[in-house]
Amino acid sequence: MSNNSLLKQWRDQAYGEEMNGAKGQAFWEDYFRKEQAIYKELLADSENVVKGTVSELAEKYNLDIMHMVGFLDGINDSLVNPNPIEEMTEETEVNLGFDPEKLYFNMLECEAQWLYELPEWDNLLSEEKRAEITKEQKKSKTIVKPKKIGRNDPCPCGSGRKYKQCCGK
Repeated sequence: MSNNSLLKQWRDQAYGEEMNGAKGQAFWEDYFRKEQAIYKELLADSENVVKGTVSELAEKYNLDIMHMVGFLDGINDSLVNPNPIEEMTEETEVNLGFDPEKLYFNMLECEAQWLYELPEWDNLLSEEKRAEITKEQKKSKTIVKPKKIGRNDPCPCGSGRKYKQCCGK
């Protein structure tokens, strides 16, 4: 396998055309079950940062290399020190040292209910903190439209003229 092909292989496999329909649904159900098992373990023992090569971690979590690459792709934005996933090989040293708040936010963002509702979060983030992160995440999706300028309102450019006689022409 060439240096940059692991991530590309995973994405081609996971998001390829043939993943529509029953085959894709079965693939993702299997992946999410495996992903959930890893997160349960990581969240339960969050003080110890898991490190190793991609192949060592795949073996540790009883995954094939492609599923491990998929997991690393998914968690990378939530890590304290992101892994070099673009050029990762089976022997690349990676770590799973995550920022709990960022991870929880990203799980909410992805609507990964099977992950952000895990009971292991109870020992990591208080209910109040999780509610605060949930509120922050929802706010990040809210589109705020600026107040529409009326024709007879003062022009926002600061000229002192009416909008319709200035920039509103």
